[in-house]
Amino acid sequence: MRLVIIDGLDGVGKDTHGRLIAEYYKDYGEPVILRSHPAVDNYFGRKAKEALLRPGTSNKIKASVFYMLDVLRSIRKYYRPNKKGTLIMVRYLMGTAYLPRKLVKFGYTFFENFVPISPYMFFLDAPSEEILNRIKSRAEHEIFETYDALEKVRKKAMLLLENWYIIDTKGSVDDTFAAICVILEELDEN
Repeated sequence: MRLVIIDGLDGVGKDTHGRLIAEYYKDYGEPVILRSHPAVDNYFGRKAKEALLRPGTSNKIKASVFYMLDVLRSIRKYYRPNKKGTLIMVRYLMGTAYLPRKLVKFGYTFFENFVPISPYMFFLDAPSEEILNRIKSRAEHEIFETYDALEKVRKKAMLLLENWYIIDTKGSVDDTFAAICVILEELDEN
């Protein structure tokens, strides 16, 4: 099973590109499972989403814990290394960048040892100003969706991207997806 991981801050286009990648592989006749976290089809995802919409430090911690449990649930339920097809996980390891600075690297390393990783790991990136402009058009706003919070989380995430493809999403969706497709084709050939 091919595992494609799409991560990045809020507003960079993770869900959009997850859906485009799913269509890309479906067009080749492959079975595809697309999981976006937090997922509202289970208790952990609903609790993570609920905490993300409320202010306060305790909700930040709750959101992180339930988010990680939601990801672990998805892996347990959908990831089958010996099965044909593609599993696309939107929001995966970078949830650890939302932890307090002292815990970010530890949390990432710890979590990385419990989940499958892949050569297909994409971190979608854009400047915080661009992200904030995209987020403003949404009906809901999460606790991490302020300029200062985005800047802090982005800096912490950048410390963790050693084995990731960093994709700039400042341009159009088509340009971003074209850049991702070049990498997908290269990886699929190997």
